[in-house]
Amino acid sequence: MALGNMVRKIHLWVGITCGLVASISGISGAMYVWQPELSAALNPELLKMKNIDNLEDAVFFKTAASLTVTHSDSISKIFLPYREQQTISIAFKNGKTNYYNSENGRFLGEKSTSILFFEDLLKFHRTLLIPKIGKYVTGTSTIIFLLMILLSGIYIWYKTYSANLKNGFKIKWKSKKKKINFDLHKVLGISFFIPLLTIAFTGAYFTYNSYYKKALSVLDSKTILKQETQTNNPSSLLAILSNSDKSYALRAIYYPKDANDNYRFRYIESRFKTQGLRKTKELTVSTNLKTVSLTDYKNDATSNRIASQFYPVHIGEIAGLFGRTLVFISGLIPITLYITGFRIYLFKKRRSKKLLVDGN
Repeated sequence: MALGNMVRKIHLWVGITCGLVASISGISGAMYVWQPELSAALNPELLKMKNIDNLEDAVFFKTAASLTVTHSDSISKIFLPYREQQTISIAFKNGKTNYYNSENGRFLGEKSTSILFFEDLLKFHRTLLIPKIGKYVTGTSTIIFLLMILLSGIYIWYKTYSANLKNGFKIKWKSKKKKINFDLHKVLGISFFIPLLTIAFTGAYFTYNSYYKKALSVLDSKTILKQETQTNNPSSLLAILSNSDKSYALRAIYYPKDANDNYRFRYIESRFKTQGLRKTKELTVSTNLKTVSLTDYKNDATSNRIASQFYPVHIGEIAGLFGRTLVFISGLIPITLYITGFRIYLFKKRRSKKLLVDGN
């Protein structure tokens, strides 16, 4: 009995505090799930191309190479067609981002307000826009939500309905508002326990990824496959662009921030596929065009392969439209649990006051 009361108190007070942060993260995350479709719909002139299915990767590389020559030292990053973006964009060192036709390099326009909105929404989701410590606030709240709120909730539910599990899934719609509120809380909590557990676990990775990778490293084989190496260093950046890879599509080029930094070429298995495992490759080249590193999903350690799936699992893309829809709905559950849980607390508080008054 003492353990049960302690768990209920933990569930209540942690839910009222950290549950609020989890609710905010859930709502912002649910909104971001549909970012690709919404961004494309709101910015067809910047992100869409009518003949994208007929264009080969060689066309993108040629356009990117041409833009590289034109803008040279002013470039910070180049993004080739990927996900909702069918055009090529360049992020300049002065902070501006421009979009270009991926077939002929024609200027299309600057980054729009709606694109900036979704970028800020993602920052808010991950950091609450709090400088420096924001990601630790959300990450820690997510861990607490995972370990204390969800697990204490499942414990309370099981202890209450272990004799008749069916009752734990019932909502008596004809009951009083107080009972309906309680039933909603228990049913939504148990029904979305697994999705919320998964979202919370994968979400905390983005704050504490080093700890996750260290824990996952126990799965690595003592004999790790040797990563592919290039026998010849590239002769130029344009040579890297013109050297197509049949297994991966080049999606981004990150330029050095200073003389001691490197070029990074990021590849993805499929540009527009949003379902299944996320398979990537990254080539790092120094400013004097010496190959620094080359990592490939095919030869990577098990821990890194698993870690690369946290994002598609977190946002639901690993399971396609069904997964994304489930994540969207699940993102709205914490705020619902927060409201119904707070009402349960208020109902009990009023009841206690009434009993105290009646007793006097």
